Amino acid sequence: MTLKSKKDVDFNSTKDPYAQREAEKYENPIPSRELILQLIEHAGKPLRREEIAEAFSLEAEDQLEALRRRLRAMERDGQLLFNRGKKYCLVNNEDLIAGRIIGHADGFGFLKPDDGSDDLFLSPREMNPLLHNDRALVRIAGVDKKGRREGAVVEILQRNTHQVVGRLYKEDGFTYVVPDNKNIAQTVLVEKGGVGKAKQGQIVVAEIVEQPTKLHQPIGRIIEVMGEHMAPGMEIDMAIRSYELPNQWPDELLEEIKPLKKEVPESAKQDRVDLRKIPLVTIDGEDARDFDDAVYCQKTPKGWKLLVAIADVSHYVQINSALDKEAQKRSTSVYFPEQVIPMLPEILSNGLCSLNPHVDRLCMVCELYINEEGQVTRSRFFDAVMSSHARLTYNEVAKMLVDGDKALAEKYKALMPHLQELYALYKVMRVSREQRGAMDFDTQETRIVFGAERKIEKIVPVVRNDAHKLIEEFMITANMAAARFLNSKKMPKLLRIHEGPSADKLLNLKTFIGELGLSLGGGAKPTPLDYMHLMESIKDRPDAHLIQTVLLRSMSQAVYSPELKGHFGLALDAYAHFTSPIRRYPDLLVHRAIRHCLQGKPVESFFYGVPDMVVLGEQCSAHERRADDATRDVVSWLKCEYMMDKVGEEFPGIISAVTSFGFFVELAEIYVEGLVHISNLAQDYFHFDATSHQLRGERTGINYRLGDSVKVRVARVDLDEKKIDFELAQKQAAMDTKPKKRRRKK
Repeated sequence: MTLKSKKDVDFNSTKDPYAQREAEKYENPIPSRELILQLIEHAGKPLRREEIAEAFSLEAEDQLEALRRRLRAMERDGQLLFNRGKKYCLVNNEDLIAGRIIGHADGFGFLKPDDGSDDLFLSPREMNPLLHNDRALVRIAGVDKKGRREGAVVEILQRNTHQVVGRLYKEDGFTYVVPDNKNIAQTVLVEKGGVGKAKQGQIVVAEIVEQPTKLHQPIGRIIEVMGEHMAPGMEIDMAIRSYELPNQWPDELLEEIKPLKKEVPESAKQDRVDLRKIPLVTIDGEDARDFDDAVYCQKTPKGWKLLVAIADVSHYVQINSALDKEAQKRSTSVYFPEQVIPMLPEILSNGLCSLNPHVDRLCMVCELYINEEGQVTRSRFFDAVMSSHARLTYNEVAKMLVDGDKALAEKYKALMPHLQELYALYKVMRVSREQRGAMDFDTQETRIVFGAERKIEKIVPVVRNDAHKLIEEFMITANMAAARFLNSKKMPKLLRIHEGPSADKLLNLKTFIGELGLSLGGGAKPTPLDYMHLMESIKDRPDAHLIQTVLLRSMSQAVYSPELKGHFGLALDAYAHFTSPIRRYPDLLVHRAIRHCLQGKPVESFFYGVPDMVVLGEQCSAHERRADDATRDVVSWLKCEYMMDKVGEEFPGIISAVTSFGFFVELAEIYVEGLVHISNLAQDYFHFDATSHQLRGERTGINYRLGDSVKVRVARVDLDEKKIDFELAQKQAAMDTKPKKRRRKK
């Protein structure tokens, strides 16, 4: 069979716009994704793999294998559909939507579309053949009772759950594992002979040997017995296995890094700008071990010159090396309490790449000229070699610059003029930031303090001082400059995008604040400045925290994507992550794109194309969420363990979330959250109002609203479920049961 006709394009002679990029990837290059899509679209019908190979005259074995892998990847990423006739066809984006599955403990789920559109609801029946984090192609089947788009699964594109961690149970002749990850509602049936030495009630790791189908649950076998109960530190081991976090370095990588020494070789310092005499300094937390960034500032006649020097990870992590493959696989470092799973081996993350004090290090520098109004007038990037003049902490810098600590100022006497210029520049840029409308919500972060045998002593708030804000502002400025530089060069890149609120969330937000006598400007498309004007107007209100929480929840989630959609929260047209390549893969990709431009190479020869960036963006976003979920699980377990001996005690707290089944309360000064179930409330029938975030009593008129202060008693702590149950303290309950006096109508 041949595809040629009079109207057909000769795809063999058509120049692939990404031919140079493909030549760098393969010894015998294959057509790019873009050209494959063009071919199938031009053919006007589905094509077999052999027909695609024939159209491009691919005959060599390595070319055919590369084509097979590329087609599978395009299928997995939702660009192509492999139909029942074993042919590849284009995906009609209007009818079929590709995305990631988000499971729910109650059996239903959602598809989070790759295109960033609203999630699709998946019924428990549609979720039967799926597990949390799988990728699927669905069609819109209709709208459910709550007005949500409902999906029907057309094809499962990729399986992403290969093992589960949970408790083993044996009953009625069946053996099964109940997953610890509550996003997985299905139990895993253990195959005959697959139990090994595991016993009833033990925590085990089950490898899935058969994925679920519409008719049967997943089947697995026990590959590891973790223990009878949760010993100190086991919560992290469980999270690592439950979320399948890569935590072992492959042999190929270990072999590859053997030649690396502790010092930067002299040959690597050649052809770089020498900044070793410039007093660049790092400013980080007390417990930081890897230092990505260093800063320096000097006054100029028209403003300031700011240098943001970032560790040159791309010099050591070459494209397609074993290091690169593992870094891409991890995508991010995972920070558990007192333990880190790094993206790069320690010799790089804490050694060669880390900007440690008084040693030579390679860096990529963003040089910024900023005027008296805090506006960036020009910027440039260049490769350099530096030596950090000091490893400073946020607290030290704040004590010197804000509190006027004379002893510390004397200790760092040589650096003080530059630190003072950094602070002067920050204060000017802070004003510029506020005028632009960039958001700065005052959220409360906490830190767990451990005692002996990894027992929690206390949970303390992280105080964010001006030194934190100073570094944050300079990093945002460098990230913004990186995005604008790559946009000007029309380079394929990963941006950090944060879209504004969806129409539904905006309507709910306006209804809620309208009941409080407030309004949000901007009509159907409010700007970040409109949000900040509202925040400014409520800062002295007692319910400011409540309103801020609702404003935060109206926002979309930030993700990585090559699309130029801007960053709503920072009020920027373009934003990239450039400043943390030791711990984030997207930053490494941005460094590679910048270096490609600095070397004067054409865009077409860059190793990555836009389709590659789409795939990498989705992967990095998913791995970022995976790391957040794993960390949240560990912290939840630790907090439950901390509360075990506090059952029966009473604490004041704030209502942090309201649902149809009750409300969550965060305890004051302890920062632990638990649920007051609706069945434990006063003898009344409560109506849930999602728009005003409250439960309202039908008979008594009592209402429980987001941000209200309450006093609760710890009723139950469940370590397995990672849940804490509260009930209203007797005094609070007595107050709440008093019927509210009704006003006489005039």
